Amino acid sequence: MSEMLRAPAEVKYAEELDYLESIDDGPKPFAWRLSPRMVRLFVLGSERADGIDREIPQKWFGDRSFVERSIVTLASDRGLLLIGDPGTGKSWLAELLSAAICRNSTLVVQGTAGTTEDHIKYSWNVSMVIAKGQSREAMIPSPIMTAMESGVIGRFEELTRSTSDVQDALISILSEKYVSIPELDDDNIVFAQPGFSIIATANSRDRGVNDLSSALKRRFNFVRIPVVTNKKSEAEIVRFRTAELLRRHRIDLEVPPTLLDVLLQSFSDLRAAAEAATSDDEKLESALSTAEQIGVLEDAILHGQFFGERTLTAETLGSSLVGSLARRTPEDLAILNKFWHGVVEPRGKDDGTWRGFLEGGRNTIATLS
Repeated sequence: MSEMLRAPAEVKYAEELDYLESIDDGPKPFAWRLSPRMVRLFVLGSERADGIDREIPQKWFGDRSFVERSIVTLASDRGLLLIGDPGTGKSWLAELLSAAICRNSTLVVQGTAGTTEDHIKYSWNVSMVIAKGQSREAMIPSPIMTAMESGVIGRFEELTRSTSDVQDALISILSEKYVSIPELDDDNIVFAQPGFSIIATANSRDRGVNDLSSALKRRFNFVRIPVVTNKKSEAEIVRFRTAELLRRHRIDLEVPPTLLDVLLQSFSDLRAAAEAATSDDEKLESALSTAEQIGVLEDAILHGQFFGERTLTAETLGSSLVGSLARRTPEDLAILNKFWHGVVEPRGKDDGTWRGFLEGGRNTIATLS
């Protein structure tokens, strides 16, 4: 694990999962490693009422009902589609659920314009086919087919980014639960084993790119993951994810609460401005998600570690925010400049932290303009 840039959830939380499995006496669907109640506890963390001997930290921050509906869906014969804005934790929730249910979250297909049907079903080892002909040994199963044969969870990221013919390949898998291999005369059907299911994610901002067909929609249960707007919940998410990133970078640093408040308030104000905008030109291209905040904070911390005084300052945070969110020139810079003059500057007159944030962002705007 220490040699991995990013360990999957089942590796990172292996000891915790072993403990939960050892005390789990609840009914388990199919070949699940944990019961639905323990899966929920692993994702959302333990409470005193759970009556276990150790604390299980919360890993995904969101409404309990979203997690419960997701678990119930996976215990049925329907696929699960997590849909929402970028940065709302869809992929992280999918990974945690897969890790808790089957201890394998790595059977993933990434949806792109270049994704083909082979990525969902199977392809062939060309050299083996030339040497010995087509056979099961020469076949290269996709992550989804591997999940079917093993009776575990397969994941499909950014489903709406893939083309309609690729999406349609999932219909028979989700309904019939098998894949035919017409190139073979014998042993030419791969049947899904009990426990197989698919967790797909879709970006709600990609609506219209490759919309799902009605047939495919019917085979998924939809769980919509909203943007976190509660400042307390969002602060917990930012602290949790930032602490993980700092451990990965081996940086010992406590984020000052005042700077975290400035970051949260800035994103809240920018979201309000985006909601009030009358056209896309008046909105930042960024989704202004919680994930964006974590990225801004990580950027500022690393900049301070490598080129500053090994601490996090308001100036660096302001500079990082502008640098991260100014993606279009000149549209985004104009929006940020207006925000800096209308919102940040008045606050900087009476507050030293906001004053430093003001100067850092103002200097970066001037540099990028």
